[in-house]
Amino acid sequence: MTKIIGLTGGIGSGKTTIANYLRSFGIPIYIADDEARQLMQSKEITVALENTFGEAIFENGILNREKLAAIVFNEPEKLEQLNAIVHPVVKRHFENWLTENNKASYIIYETAILFESGSYKKCDIIITVTAPLETRVERVIKRDKTSRELILKRIKAQWTDEQRISKSNFVIENSSLEVAKQKADEILKILAITQKHC
Repeated sequence: MTKIIGLTGGIGSGKTTIANYLRSFGIPIYIADDEARQLMQSKEITVALENTFGEAIFENGILNREKLAAIVFNEPEKLEQLNAIVHPVVKRHFENWLTENNKASYIIYETAILFESGSYKKCDIIITVTAPLETRVERVIKRDKTSRELILKRIKAQWTDEQRISKSNFVIENSSLEVAKQKADEILKILAITQKHC
């Protein structure tokens, strides 16, 4: 039976970079944020978002993610409403994807909110990726061209590294990508995932 490895970490920790490195070993990877971004364009979700948050979050019929983020990361109850709309759709999509990849010994489910969403309960193994706060903030500013204030609000809305680590089997410290890759290699050896396909 396919084992599910949960890969998580706060915004800017570099978990997607680690996921893409692990992909080179032939492990199927499900990156929840990327899939959610695609699924949020579906009629099912856009209608629910408009009903909940109003037309102001759309521009020319296209969801403005920055406007939505400004709303939900200022009010915890709004974030809960957003998650209640998006998470069930992503969950169904992941279950279908898992069925398609049921020949794999391991798959990786990568998401920032593995614990907050309760998805960790379905994981056989959990890996948390960490990095110093300032490193994370710098990475996200460079990647998303957003403000420090908004990033810190998003970090505050997520679990702390300490909370994640307490429920994880492995931790990858990602200040240096080379050191992080070495740690990932060690974990793969422990899990006996050694065949590389790159």
